[in-house]
Amino acid sequence: MRKHLVFILFLVSFCCWSQTKKAYTIGMLVDISTSETEVLLERLKNEVSSVVGEDAEIIFPEEYRMIHNYDVNLARKNYQSLINSDVDIIIAIGSASNIVIQGQTSHAKPTILFGSINTDMTTLDLEKRTSGIENFTYLMGVQSFSQDLETLKELSDFSSVGVAIESGIAAVLPLDTTLGDILKGTGTSFKIIPFENVEDIVSGIENLDALYLAGGFFLTNEEIKMLSNVLIEKGIPSFTSTAPEDVGLGLMATNSGDDNVNQIFRRIALTIEAYVNGNPLSEQNVFIDFEQRLTANFNTMQKLGIPIRYSLIERTDFVGEFKNPLSEKTYSLLDILNENFERNLSLQSQQKDVELSQQDVKTAKSNYYPDITANATFTNVDDRVAVAPISPEFSTDGNIQLNQTIYSEAANANITVQKNLQKAQEANFNAAQLDAILEASNLYFNALVSKVNVKIQNQNLQLTKENLKLAKQNYEAGQSGKSDMLRFQSQMAQNTQTMIEAINQLDQALIGINQLLNNPIDFELDVEDALLGEGVFEAYNYNQLAEILDNPLLKDPFVAFLIEEAKNNSPELVSLDHNLKAVERNFRLNSFGRLIPTVALQGNYNQNFNQWGVGSIDPDPANNYNVGVNLSLPIFNQFRNNINKQTAKIQQDQLEINIQNTELAIESNVSVGVLNVFNQISNIRLSEVSVNAAEEALELVQTSYSEGAVSIIQLIDAQNNYLQAQLAQASATYNFLLNAIQLERFMGYNFLLHTEEENNAFKQRFAEFLDANFD
Repeated sequence: MRKHLVFILFLVSFCCWSQTKKAYTIGMLVDISTSETEVLLERLKNEVSSVVGEDAEIIFPEEYRMIHNYDVNLARKNYQSLINSDVDIIIAIGSASNIVIQGQTSHAKPTILFGSINTDMTTLDLEKRTSGIENFTYLMGVQSFSQDLETLKELSDFSSVGVAIESGIAAVLPLDTTLGDILKGTGTSFKIIPFENVEDIVSGIENLDALYLAGGFFLTNEEIKMLSNVLIEKGIPSFTSTAPEDVGLGLMATNSGDDNVNQIFRRIALTIEAYVNGNPLSEQNVFIDFEQRLTANFNTMQKLGIPIRYSLIERTDFVGEFKNPLSEKTYSLLDILNENFERNLSLQSQQKDVELSQQDVKTAKSNYYPDITANATFTNVDDRVAVAPISPEFSTDGNIQLNQTIYSEAANANITVQKNLQKAQEANFNAAQLDAILEASNLYFNALVSKVNVKIQNQNLQLTKENLKLAKQNYEAGQSGKSDMLRFQSQMAQNTQTMIEAINQLDQALIGINQLLNNPIDFELDVEDALLGEGVFEAYNYNQLAEILDNPLLKDPFVAFLIEEAKNNSPELVSLDHNLKAVERNFRLNSFGRLIPTVALQGNYNQNFNQWGVGSIDPDPANNYNVGVNLSLPIFNQFRNNINKQTAKIQQDQLEINIQNTELAIESNVSVGVLNVFNQISNIRLSEVSVNAAEEALELVQTSYSEGAVSIIQLIDAQNNYLQAQLAQASATYNFLLNAIQLERFMGYNFLLHTEEENNAFKQRFAEFLDANFD
């Protein structure tokens, strides 16, 4: 009974204690209210209530949320109103709030300052670990006009810069003096642009060649996008003191860190929790994020024509899509193939070979065209030997000769041979076109792989920077040695070099496409991404092909069908076949053909125009002619016929061997090509699993490393494994499509260049092949 009584008394005491938790009213001093800031403030309220709720009741009255719209004088009045109210804790957020709070010599109520410290103008001692000021602490990021302007100068080499800052802030800060001291001796001028909205900034940038957005923390995303577009359109480089997210929206660069808002809110909540549990604000550690890292928009810099120096890569985080915004044309694979046929110089040269072979056919046929020759003669004979009417002293004569082949076995054979050689040359040209398709596809997918490689290497570089940051934190906390930090510094240097090489590889790939298409080498182009089952690749039914190759009952018939199609379509076999026919015709010519005589028609027409002097006759003789048919048959020609016959036989045997070898190569190439396609299908499926597992493993190892639970070797292994998994996944689709096109090359049939009806007919032939050969 006594035990029950004690338990009841304890329960009553606990309930009474729970009901008497102290309530804390929190007032907020905020620069501006927008839809975005309201969301952030709501998240801050929830975080504080969640963390401190076990120790105290936290109240955020709406009437104590003071908004002053960057008006410093109004901010002072609002601050005084909070001092005079029943508020227990003040949270001051923003630039104008910062000016008011730093201007206080003492703090009547506990005050937490959250915002940015401008190192060029702050009164705070940044070396202290605590504020040392009663009822005051701060959690701040760092802003530096001098460092920002120095970086902007390095990037764009401006001569006149506009410094945009909220009107209320500009009215109370000594900006002219501060900026004048910073830019002294640089040969540049500046213009302060006070603004209340983004339109004020746009109207103030005329005649400037750079803009520094020193404020604008609460501009909306749409306003940042609009400002970025205007600046890019006017060719004005920009630099902002706001977060990297604004650089992602189109501004050119920032030195601000990419701090996690949730982590900052958690710090504020923990600070308040420590205070309500009896830890004075003056003794709590302040937080100042001194780390500044350049973040630059890759696309914005390219649009502005600002070169991306290799020296920047190590200390810069790039955002934006890795595609060329200056591209004069973005090529799909089909675009490249079509232009390749029209503009490829190698194909144009081989087309001339076809035209030359046509000329050879014309030359062979010309043996049956008549050969007519006209001659005119003036003759002077010594008068001592002149005799009428045979040889007058002076005479002028004319002659027309006709030679016409009526039948010639050699001419017939030559015509047949040249026609077959022409067809062989056309087949060689068709083979060259198929090779050109494969070469163009290789260059296209190489460019895509290079683009993805640049993106992944950039992500890996950023990951190394994050890991370096973890190593520094562990070193400072005594959880690891300095060697870890040095190891990641070395890793970052290696990753930077790999990133540079990836960029150069992409440039080389694009140069290769320009060369293939006979474009100027510096022609700006980009390549369109290749997606399975979409766009020009819709004809590649990935799932259906995977089902066929995964089914042994269909795989073998499918390979047999492709081999049959490849042999039927092979231009190499066509070329060899026509060469063989040419050799066979030459063989027949030197066998029985040599016994067939050559029949020709010959004729002469003679005209004596005039004669005079000794031995001439009067009147002049008339004309005369003769016509005859010539029949010739070689009886002995130094064994040339036998030699030519033997040569033709050797050539015939050689071509037959080449045909067998080519057929064998086709069978081998198609079989290996199908296996390669199947490998890539498997790679597509497994690479996704691999990258997901590698990413999750990396996150776990990073967390464990930050807690000192694993070594640096495990973290580097996890990072490298994730890198390789990303590269494998990124190239899996491209490799599948490239191997499919390579298989098409072996088949002599390209789905991209045929109509839907022709492709359906191909599928129908496969169905008929199955029915005819496999029951």
